[in-house]
Amino acid sequence: MQAKKRYLLVLLSCAFLAYCYLGGYRLKSDNGFQRESSKSEDPILGDLPSFLEDPLQHQIVGDEPAQRSQPGSVEGGAFRRPHNIVTQKCRMETCFDYSKCSKDFRVYVYPLGNGDDTGGGPLGIGAGDSPPSLVPSAAYQKVLDAIVESRYYTPDPSRACLFVLAIDTLDRDNLSSDYVRNVPSRLQRLKYWNGGRNHVLFNLYSGTWPEYAEDDLGFDTGMAILAKASMSISSFRHGFDISIPLFHKNHPEKGGEFGLATTNNFPINKKYLLAFKGKRYLHGIGSETRNSLYHLHNERDIVLVTTCKHGKSWKELKDDRCDEDNSDYDRYDYEVLLHNSTLCLVPRGRRLGSFRFLEVLQAGCIPVLLSNAWALPFSQVIDWNKAVIWADERLLLQVPEIVRSIPSTKIFALRQQTQILWNQYFSSIEKIVFTTFEIIRERLPGEPVRDGLMWNSAPGSLVTLPQYHGTYPWDRSIPLDRRFTAVIYGQLGAPLTQTSPLFRLVKALTKSSYTAMVLVIWANEKPPPAKARWPPMNVPLHVIHQPGSSARFSPHPLIRTEAILSLDEDTVLTTDEIDFAFHVWTNFPDRIVGYPARSHYWDDVKGTWGYTSKWTNEYSIVLTGAAFYHSYFNHLYTQWLSPLLLKTVEQSHNCEDILMNFLVSHVVRRPPIKVTQRKQYKETPPQAGSARCAIRQNCTLLSILFDIFENTQKWKAPFSVFRALFLNLFSPHLFRSPWNDPDHFIQRQTCLNTFAAVFGYMPLLRSNTRLDPVLFKDPVSNLRKKYRQIELVGS
Repeated sequence: MQAKKRYLLVLLSCAFLAYCYLGGYRLKSDNGFQRESSKSEDPILGDLPSFLEDPLQHQIVGDEPAQRSQPGSVEGGAFRRPHNIVTQKCRMETCFDYSKCSKDFRVYVYPLGNGDDTGGGPLGIGAGDSPPSLVPSAAYQKVLDAIVESRYYTPDPSRACLFVLAIDTLDRDNLSSDYVRNVPSRLQRLKYWNGGRNHVLFNLYSGTWPEYAEDDLGFDTGMAILAKASMSISSFRHGFDISIPLFHKNHPEKGGEFGLATTNNFPINKKYLLAFKGKRYLHGIGSETRNSLYHLHNERDIVLVTTCKHGKSWKELKDDRCDEDNSDYDRYDYEVLLHNSTLCLVPRGRRLGSFRFLEVLQAGCIPVLLSNAWALPFSQVIDWNKAVIWADERLLLQVPEIVRSIPSTKIFALRQQTQILWNQYFSSIEKIVFTTFEIIRERLPGEPVRDGLMWNSAPGSLVTLPQYHGTYPWDRSIPLDRRFTAVIYGQLGAPLTQTSPLFRLVKALTKSSYTAMVLVIWANEKPPPAKARWPPMNVPLHVIHQPGSSARFSPHPLIRTEAILSLDEDTVLTTDEIDFAFHVWTNFPDRIVGYPARSHYWDDVKGTWGYTSKWTNEYSIVLTGAAFYHSYFNHLYTQWLSPLLLKTVEQSHNCEDILMNFLVSHVVRRPPIKVTQRKQYKETPPQAGSARCAIRQNCTLLSILFDIFENTQKWKAPFSVFRALFLNLFSPHLFRSPWNDPDHFIQRQTCLNTFAAVFGYMPLLRSNTRLDPVLFKDPVSNLRKKYRQIELVGS
């Protein structure tokens, strides 16, 4: 009987559970149907986008800007949500027009001005708008200037792959003085806006007090790519948007200061293990984490101090800890803490990102991040696990244990990586903008993609051309070719005789066992010498008639070796000097190695950079009139340098060798190397003499007379003797090198300052190192010395 009761009770329980489950599911389905059917009637749900629609339909449609309600306003008795500013479903395949990038990767910047941009005006601003509203902020002006002066820029919108607005979108906090109003109406009048397709919008601040909503920009971004600071992982559209760092308005436009951890200190740990000094928010978003930092502060190895003393009404809102916090805050200097801490805490502010992130990177202090769900800058290509430590805001009390468990070897590696990332991608606004463009460029079909090693190691991807298929100068994993190509730059047009410097130079090159080819770039207007006049060669000789100062650094397809020996036509070098310099270069392939050294200095009186050829114990330039360098720098010179730099060289017909030194020093951050004692590498002409042809003139009359006598059979034999004697005596006067012209020297000083202005800093580095052969001038037998002829060369 008891068994029957138990079975009956179990059966009733199962029936009851089945009824509850099926009845509840039916009820839930009915409610869901009711919500779906009433969605269009609800003012809030009705505005939500349908993710089954075509993403191309999410454009600026409907109401005029003047008729739109403000975000969060009440209209018609119903609350309206803020205008959705991001088309969440955008991808490169759906919201980007690849056809505009089929020819070249160029960026068009809308010009500033008034008027409708349907062909005449650049911004599409109505007549009622005042001109001061069009002036961008100082930070955004730096962004625009960096683009316009770069190799990406094109003034022709039909050639552009990307478009950048002249409307300042950096600060979209409507309480800010830099906030630009009426952006939706201005966007709709832009001729090339097209719903935002192929546009890049730069933004640092979104939303305002008290919520600081991440998606509140005050206008519809359409299909534009967002290059935005403080982005969260949830709103970040992977493969489309780009997270950028939050930077100060006084962040340098170009160049920028280098990382402050110039050497790796031993011991690895500094005075403080973990440090932070900053604001404490008493209420609102971002206050939870900073209000709890005092629990970790021990005044010994962990120093975390905050202050309530900020804002207009901090005294009315201060709590019981404010006075104590303010007192501790005043005891520590921020810069001292920054440079004497092994790790630096980087908590979130009102937004996910903060200025402190870049500050600690520059200082070489390892960031400890307390900002959950933050999409770190350029995380698509940068491996931040090699440079930062992640901590959880919800597990704040575990931070001391985490930082104390990090081994010294990892601290060493993390600190080194912070300096690499700062120097290559974050030290200037120009680098931040260029990194953004390069990430977008790699998404295009057919574009080569750099691997993670290039992005996360020095010298970085901004100076690494992905279309280059050879060996990079800093790549030591692949052995170098043990031969070089000699490139002789001829601009004087002097006749080629057996006693001329060019003839003797070519003859010395043929005696070197390392010479693979001799390439003569004949930059003079008159034709080069006939092939029969050149000395007998055991290596290929190619003569290219190509006028222009930058032709010597053009990546000619005939050059197949990594090493290039750059020479002027009047350079005087022996074979031993050539071989020794090449041997040195094989050990330093990322530097310029050569003979003629120059230096730069700062002139306090004039406030400019000076250029000097005086023989001192320091140098910063090795002229390419007699120097080895890697062939990759030819590609950088022609494809990577700013058009302003190349234009300066072409207009002055000068300074191309200084520009090459700027380029190499900027890329590798190392000085050139001078070899042996030789100071003069050209023949010095006598000071006295008769009239001579001016620089770069062809001595036309003399050339015509030579041709007449050479083509006359009667005078051909005796004239050949006279011609050789005449040129041997008077060619130094007739074909004077431009190095002896006083104006040439003044022009080079001007170039030096122009290059420094375009680079944004002075990249040249001084050195007092000179490399000589082993046993150089030692009192031992000459038979024991490999390069015996070098000692016979005068200084």
